[in-house]
Amino acid sequence: MTIVSLVLATLIALAGTATAHQTPAIDDIPENLIPPSSSTLLFELHAEGVQIYACEANPEDATEFVWTFKAPEANLFNKNGDIAGTHFAGPTWQGYDGSAVVGAALERADSPDTGSIPWLLLEATEHTGAGAFSTITHVQRLDTVGGAAPAEGCDADHTGAEVRQPYEATYAFFYPSASTTPDAATPTN
Repeated sequence: MTIVSLVLATLIALAGTATAHQTPAIDDIPENLIPPSSSTLLFELHAEGVQIYACEANPEDATEFVWTFKAPEANLFNKNGDIAGTHFAGPTWQGYDGSAVVGAALERADSPDTGSIPWLLLEATEHTGAGAFSTITHVQRLDTVGGAAPAEGCDADHTGAEVRQPYEATYAFFYPSASTTPDAATPTN
């Protein structure tokens, strides 16, 4: 099986069919979360898991204590509801084909769902393996439900305590669009 065939088979498995979890309409996504126009949506995955927080002294005021985000921990599901990968610290998204992408947040917007983690636009900073995640350039986190840090319970008596806040989200994965300009090395006759 060639690499192209393997990647194509993986993308088909990730894509699945219809689901109840749909990405918001483009008009409902804040403009600052739209990837560059040179990007094309490759696939979407639904995440179900937790956002992990630890109680720590506030770096700006050591007399205060705050819940500090540590890492996500979630399963990623295709549109058929099959597990297609995992999401964990980095932030990293890894498919069952062994490929992975690590991202860094570029932009954020409040979730329309009160008490939910923000929506994000992330840019890929690192890739591992050859497969579905190997060409990802941008990731959107949308449609979030839950996952926000607790409003209370973090104080000097609870330093180091961890909480795992349940959340769901849709992750949309983008890759570079095919260039529409001719390759400079290709003769045009």
